[in-house]
Amino acid sequence: MSTRTPPASEAASAPEAASAPEAASASQTASASACASTPALVPAPPSAPVRPRSAPPPGARAVVAVVMAALAGTVLLDVPPPATTRTERPPVAARPASDTGPASDTGPVPALGPVPAPGPAPATAPRSAAGPGSPVPLGSPGSPGAPAAPVLFSGKAFDTCEAPSLTVMRAWRGSPYGAVGIYFGGRGRGCPVQKELTPAWVASAHAMGWRLLPLFVGSQAPCVDSLAKRRFAIGSDPTGQGTKEGGDAVRAASALGIGTSSPLYLDIEAYRRGDTACAATTLAFVRAWNREVRRLGYLPGFYSSADTGVRDLEAQRRAGTKDLPGVMWFARWRGQPALLTESVLHPEAWTPHARIHQYAGNVTETYGGHTVAIDRNAMDAPVARVTAPARFAARVPVPLSFVGSRRP
Repeated sequence: MSTRTPPASEAASAPEAASAPEAASASQTASASACASTPALVPAPPSAPVRPRSAPPPGARAVVAVVMAALAGTVLLDVPPPATTRTERPPVAARPASDTGPASDTGPVPALGPVPAPGPAPATAPRSAAGPGSPVPLGSPGSPGAPAAPVLFSGKAFDTCEAPSLTVMRAWRGSPYGAVGIYFGGRGRGCPVQKELTPAWVASAHAMGWRLLPLFVGSQAPCVDSLAKRRFAIGSDPTGQGTKEGGDAVRAASALGIGTSSPLYLDIEAYRRGDTACAATTLAFVRAWNREVRRLGYLPGFYSSADTGVRDLEAQRRAGTKDLPGVMWFARWRGQPALLTESVLHPEAWTPHARIHQYAGNVTETYGGHTVAIDRNAMDAPVARVTAPARFAARVPVPLSFVGSRRP
């Protein structure tokens, strides 16, 4: 990604489009209850009303009620506003088109059905072969516990080959970015030695307010464009290899403190268009990887060039193929975000909350005196659920969404 040369179909990046981040603190609520015994009653003269000895006169009760209401209002006013990061119904890919629908971008728009409204995550048991349009199966591996909904983030993100130091991450809190892509595993990574990327780094960056996008660069298409990636080509058993690497991805993420229901993004670099055998091998690998990641309680995402991997998966979605990713991260370097208007994707495919657009690559930016080579992204999609140790769980503001990225 940040270290690759874009395909010929991806244009060079334009100058940076910055947007100042805002901050909002995470909300906390508390409740308390009290109980009192019923007081004894004392006989009263026939002309006097009978009431408990300890009860105040009617006028006093009214005063107490007014005071209590005022106190309640004060408590409500003191509650901080909610953070930008939010949990909602798990995102799903749009429903496959009917068998009679066209697969061409120039043909009639296929019927996709209603888009589900945000709401609480359904408590469904994990499935091993969920396709687009199916509920995202989540939960602890091997545990029937209630699934957690993915954490969503809408705004600007960057990814870089090697995780920056915490000093750099702290300095970059003044940037327009609120999320960062981290290359946490896979034999095909451009920067396999990630000396900063530890559980403490993950927890600390998250506590600063950063939201994390875990990227796994495993085996690549046999016809991958990059010469450096060809030694990582998918072998003769793409299904078995995809299943194994899906398990590797979950174990690596879990070891860093990235919990279940988190998205894990499989990075498949650009490959030769029109090579049907190569595309079929790659698809078998990707589907097996997705199945295993879902089975183990995580959400499979997919990153690739818009004109190769993304185009091919969209064709499979239209054909009704199962075991496709739940989130789509597409690369098209034209300098400006086009999150909802990518030409190779149907407007409702991988919506809501399931798209990331990498719109510029191999650029450098400087914040707080620290310069980093990055790729730029606009997103409305899930981020990692971090199980941070208590010593790192500091309350820090989280940046508000980059509104411009949602309507490019």
